[in-house]
Amino acid sequence: MKNRLIDPRTLASLQNLPLLAKTVVDGFMTGYHQSLRRGAGMEFSQYKSYQPGDDLRQLDWKMFARSDRYYIREAEVDTGIAVRFVVDASASMGHREGGSDGVSKLAYARFLVAALAYLAHTQGDAVGLFVLTDEPEGRLVNLTPRHDALHLQRFWHQLERLRPAGRFPEQAVSGKLFAGKRQKELTVFVSDWYEREREISALLGGLNARKNEILCFHLMGRNETDFTYQGSLTFEDLETGQTVQVEATRLREGYQEKVRAFLRTTREEMRKKQLVYQLLTLDQPLDAALRLFLTNRLRL
Repeated sequence: MKNRLIDPRTLASLQNLPLLAKTVVDGFMTGYHQSLRRGAGMEFSQYKSYQPGDDLRQLDWKMFARSDRYYIREAEVDTGIAVRFVVDASASMGHREGGSDGVSKLAYARFLVAALAYLAHTQGDAVGLFVLTDEPEGRLVNLTPRHDALHLQRFWHQLERLRPAGRFPEQAVSGKLFAGKRQKELTVFVSDWYEREREISALLGGLNARKNEILCFHLMGRNETDFTYQGSLTFEDLETGQTVQVEATRLREGYQEKVRAFLRTTREEMRKKQLVYQLLTLDQPLDAALRLFLTNRLRL
């Protein structure tokens, strides 16, 4: 499918998060062939002519009375699951693509999660939100997955309130992520993979041990992956405040090699853990993420 969605910088101008999500998903789903399972379910789907071997309990006698022909009532099988979005909201997620007026990692994460949550909700799934930061206010965001409309409004509200602050939690918090968990659950983890002592690896290991499907989105700026900077610069660590002065041209080749090595190691670690992993840069439209999510969602 060759479907390129709205540029993230344009998305940043849409202040209404539900409208943004609907715009992205509706654009993606246009022309997207989605096979729905049919059967004896709760929601009526369509009629089909009776064929020998069909379940006689599904015969619609009112249709027979009107048409003098046998029809079977088909319905979409209820395949709803719980989709739990786990978002890294530490200070490093404040990194921006293209300077101070560019899209931050957390803003992109907000676009991503909003679109995926809207898609999941329209498919009948329950959605929940868990925020990872050591800031007290951020730790209060823990919405257990539900499907009702009021809950979705809470979801939008909490997602809109997210601000990058603090550090990624040092202690493993995976046990809290599954309070009241359902039998079928998909965890969507969104982070920039900025860690001090492999706390992200420990978290994913804990989630993986619970045998739920896990979909990981790794966010990076194009200026991080390609090191597009020029001249003499001062960089600041957003989580520690530490600064370092560099000459971009002299540093570029060595930096790019270290980034490539880091990404190779990360992909290999995710493969060994049997986790679905996708690197996204902040200038990419969201179609790759939507396609990956939909593929994994329909597998459950």
